[in-house]
Amino acid sequence: MATTSANYGAKGAPQLKPIGQTITPYEPHGREVFHKTETHDCRAIDKHEQDMNEATNDPTRILVIDDDISLQRMIASYLEEHNIRTDTASGQDEMSRHLAKSEPNLILLDLRLGQEDGLDILREIRAHSDVPIIITTGHRRDEVDRVVGLELGADDYLTKPFGLRELLARIRAVLRRREASRAAPQRDPGRGRYRFGGWQLDRLTRRLTDPHGAVVPLTKGEYSLLVAFLDAPQRPLSREYLLQATRVHEDIFDRSIDVQILRLRRKLEIDPIAPRIIQTERGIGYVFTLPVQSL
Repeated sequence: MATTSANYGAKGAPQLKPIGQTITPYEPHGREVFHKTETHDCRAIDKHEQDMNEATNDPTRILVIDDDISLQRMIASYLEEHNIRTDTASGQDEMSRHLAKSEPNLILLDLRLGQEDGLDILREIRAHSDVPIIITTGHRRDEVDRVVGLELGADDYLTKPFGLRELLARIRAVLRRREASRAAPQRDPGRGRYRFGGWQLDRLTRRLTDPHGAVVPLTKGEYSLLVAFLDAPQRPLSREYLLQATRVHEDIFDRSIDVQILRLRRKLEIDPIAPRIIQTERGIGYVFTLPVQSL
């Protein structure tokens, strides 16, 4: 007899499929999405989830934003088997209603939502909240969306097709990083500001002001990159170091840091084409040329 495992079809009813078979549900917008079947050997993950819930006395809750109803149900069924409460939304209006009630521990956001742009929704969320966000894209080579999504403040990404166990592992990893950052000792407010060339960055509020006192908005990627430079001024920093400092996903090619550098230069430099603050060190990376004062 063939070994089987349960997976969920369009109506959420369990269907027995041979382990290892790929399920290809109908996709209404012409986007191919494949879901690998999962084995049930998840005892370690379940134990970790049980320990986490006992420690916090609160179940983890995530919001899945995707216009594929069958995919919503599949993800929700799987995560709830692992003690993660799951709400679903098909677009911005439903999302707003959920967020108005309470903020989830994490949001899983598809960037391709039919007539709506997932990147616009990501901007809207980040304008009001720092809730962890994992973005999903429907094309393996759609690199631009992944890079832009990470720069706009996404914490991680998944490319369809993805396995449900990988999704669960990435959710766990993002939530662990969030808990670790909250548990870390807070920086002394007296040393939470930097001044350089008339500019000032307040790390507590993440606010950058120019020499005239005007606030200059920064994306998550730009802020992390600037902090990396301010922590090591007048020292050449490699692309690899800057990629780690900005927490860009390892699958993103290293030239993506050049894109972030260009955008940060446009905000700091008088002439981004002839930069004087962030200069290129050939064969190494970049150097922040100004002296930095900690306030």
